[in-house]
Amino acid sequence: MKKDYFLLHLSVFIAGFTGVLGRLITLDSAILVWWRMAAAAVIMFLYLRFVQTRRGAADAFDASLQRFKFRDVLQMGGVGMLLCLHWVFFYASIKASNVSIGVVCFSLVGFFTALFEPIINKHRFSGREFLFSLLTILGIYLIFHFDSRYRLGIVLGVVSSALYALFAIANQRVGKHYEAKNMLLWEMVGGLIGLTCLIPLYNQFIPVGRLYPVGMDYAYLAFMVVICTIGLCLLQIIVLQKIPAFTVNLTYNLEPVYSIILSMFIFSEYKELNFSFCIGIALIIISVVLQTWSEIKRRQKV
Repeated sequence: MKKDYFLLHLSVFIAGFTGVLGRLITLDSAILVWWRMAAAAVIMFLYLRFVQTRRGAADAFDASLQRFKFRDVLQMGGVGMLLCLHWVFFYASIKASNVSIGVVCFSLVGFFTALFEPIINKHRFSGREFLFSLLTILGIYLIFHFDSRYRLGIVLGVVSSALYALFAIANQRVGKHYEAKNMLLWEMVGGLIGLTCLIPLYNQFIPVGRLYPVGMDYAYLAFMVVICTIGLCLLQIIVLQKIPAFTVNLTYNLEPVYSIILSMFIFSEYKELNFSFCIGIALIIISVVLQTWSEIKRRQKV
């Protein structure tokens, strides 16, 4: 139990870097995500192949890839497409406004999960979970008062949080049937194929510009792929197999705290640390603590 929650909070800490990296990398959000998923898919394939080869089981690895039915691949790839779309909207939100806007809007994931999960998983609506989400929304409102200049970034950020809530719920349902490493590989492949098909349409509305990284983009992408994609996604898949999706998503409301602090130092996105800011952050943290404590108590009774 304690290990599961430690891994959950470690994944949140790592996730705090993704918004900053999205701002540092100069590519369009869709192209950025394409490179992220392509590199992650290649690295995961080579890693799994290397591990099996060292064990003298390269043939077994090839067989393990072939044993998945088309339905299995379609399910995992579909989950990966949800993740892909979340990333595109998330980075588009950051590039249309700033890191603080993107990551604070991401805190709405808990609210959307409280709405979607009862419908998708067909269980009773939880007033308690909705109450925790409202506490988070109040915290978000107090952190900063949205400026009309950031209207597009806010809309994109809200869509991003809704997509991630769907991803987390789907990932939890599908992930119960597959090993985390295999699922991550097929999620990256599925998301990559889907995005490759969508980019020509995307380019009709939003010109993607440059298709290749330059300069420091390579270093930022490497860190994003290895640590913030492969490492983070493996942690998330493992955690979602042990902890309810709502608890995971609500805990991720701590991500803006890390990202805002980092963006203050890196991009000088200084926000006045006034009374409402402190109260807002406190409400987000309290909502996470209350849900975590409630879930631990519930499991102890089981």
